[in-house]
Amino acid sequence: MTVGLLSLVLLGLSALSFILGRQKALASVKGDIRNLHSLPSYCGAGVALFTGIPASLLMIIWLLVQPVLIESHVTDMILPEDIDTGSTRELVMSDVLRIAKGVDVLVARGADEAEITKLINNPAALKTRLADARIALAADINPHVAKAAAAYRTKVATGNNWLAVSTLGLAVAGFLFALMQVKSTFRARNVVEAFVRVLLIGASSVAVLTTLGIILSLVFESWYFFQLYPAKNFFFSLTWAPKFGGGSDLGIWPLLWGTLYVSFIALVVAVPVGLMAAIYLSEYASGRVRSVTKPVLEVLAGIPSIVYGLFALMTVGPFLRDWFAKPLGLGESLSSVMTAGVVMGIMLIPYVSSLSDDIINAVPRALRDGSYGLGATQSETVKQVVFPAALPGIVGAILMAASRAIGETMIVVLGAGAAAKLSLNPFEAMTTVTVKIVSQLTGDTEFSSPETLVAFALGLTLFVFTLGLNILALYIVRKYREQYE
Repeated sequence: MTVGLLSLVLLGLSALSFILGRQKALASVKGDIRNLHSLPSYCGAGVALFTGIPASLLMIIWLLVQPVLIESHVTDMILPEDIDTGSTRELVMSDVLRIAKGVDVLVARGADEAEITKLINNPAALKTRLADARIALAADINPHVAKAAAAYRTKVATGNNWLAVSTLGLAVAGFLFALMQVKSTFRARNVVEAFVRVLLIGASSVAVLTTLGIILSLVFESWYFFQLYPAKNFFFSLTWAPKFGGGSDLGIWPLLWGTLYVSFIALVVAVPVGLMAAIYLSEYASGRVRSVTKPVLEVLAGIPSIVYGLFALMTVGPFLRDWFAKPLGLGESLSSVMTAGVVMGIMLIPYVSSLSDDIINAVPRALRDGSYGLGATQSETVKQVVFPAALPGIVGAILMAASRAIGETMIVVLGAGAAAKLSLNPFEAMTTVTVKIVSQLTGDTEFSSPETLVAFALGLTLFVFTLGLNILALYIVRKYREQYE
């Protein structure tokens, strides 16, 4: 039974449990709900929750644990002589998974288990059939690897069968237990509210646990990287020159410089335009103009970053090269820091304007009226009353936009290039931390080499940097914001 079908069965059982639980509650008082402690719907909901929730949790945990246990057991089946020179156990295991997936495709196309068994015992024929199914393998299939793939399929099938039996068994047990509790004195409302409270706590914990998981994964992989590559060279070297196979120079400063340079230009473009747009929309624009202009401006936030990247490559890059870089003798490249920074600044305009507009509108009207009562003009009121009152929130919005700029990838790939260098020329091609994280993890990489593990160290550095910006923004907003009645 597939996971999707099992989920539908659980959903159907929960719906049926609700109906039966409600009917039993009404039957226990012969239809007079005044004699029930809780409404019949609460009784039905209690039975449905006991039927669906424990079984769903078991299914989720099972699906998380089963692949780890099966892959660990199958990995132990791979002998040292099955690993070719230049390969690793992880790469061989990826072939096992690919073969198992290909065999499932063959079964879906009508191959029976007897035919599959013959193919497993004949690796050459198996490779030919997989090629026909468009499952390409780089090398010949080792007999032990083929048997490991067969064992993997068998264990997955067995595990899925036990998953269905265990999940449905727990659902039925929960249904029977809850249905036995339904009677006139059953405090179903208390049970349902407690269930919902636990679910809400679990949902609110997802973000915390996800963040914790991200941090731990980055920390452990980065620690492994620093065991293979000196931390001093990573943090203080001015050269970025990865070479798979050894001899790499993995200094972070060229990448960090490119990241900060592009982000600075983006903020120089986005902050003045976005801030002036926010002031106009909140203080000067009529209601009709605001109702049209604000949604149009926020459309920029919905454009995919890859579209911005193409715009940088095809339009902004040639324009800056032909009108500025060439006449000034600063370069002839389509890709440059200026190109990526300008386009990224356009992308950030709605972030700055929308947040700033909300912050400016939060300034009480009484402050404006008091300023007008003292004889100030509208522009003087904006400059000397409204803007200072909203300044902490605006600074926080700018720092949030800076965090967004630091984490951008596609615009930099297409607009700024991939050259890691330290230069002040804004019309030269450079790159950022995020681009190199992608490039180091792209392709058939070995996750035991410093050249691949450096991506996690880069990610951890970027995480700490953006986290610091967010904390600074939160500190500024809380410390300097004005409290109004």
